[in-house]
Amino acid sequence: MQIVFDYYNYWICIILMMVGFYGVIAKTNLVKKALSLSLFQTGILVFYISIGKVEGGTAPVLDKSVDNPVYSNPLPHALMLTAIVVGVATLAVAMAIIVNIRERYGTIDEQDLEQLEHETQD
Repeated sequence: MQIVFDYYNYWICIILMMVGFYGVIAKTNLVKKALSLSLFQTGILVFYISIGKVEGGTAPVLDKSVDNPVYSNPLPHALMLTAIVVGVATLAVAMAIIVNIRERYGTIDEQDLEQLEHETQD
C-alpha cells in the first residue's frame, strides 16, 4: 500500500489517461470526445511534469552559497507549458469545427452523422 502513496502523482496520471481514453472510445458525442481527448492530454502533461521534478531539487539559478546543489530539470516544465498552449488552441479549433457540424447537419452525434452520410451516398 505504501507504493500507492509514494507514487500518487503517477496513479493520478494513469487515472486521467484511462478516463480520457474511455471517453474517446466509448462516447459518440463529438463534444464529449474532444473533452475526453483533452483529459487524456492532461494526464500526459502531469506525467511529464512529475518526472521533471527532482526530490530536494531547486530551480537552476546560480547560487555560490551551496557547494553541490541539486537542481530540478526545467526543460520538461517549459515544454509542457508549450504543450498546454497548443492543447488549448487545438481544443478551441475542435469546438469551432463541432459548432459548424452542428449548424450544417443539425447533430453532433457520430452515429447520426454516419447515417446522414450513407443517406446522401444512396
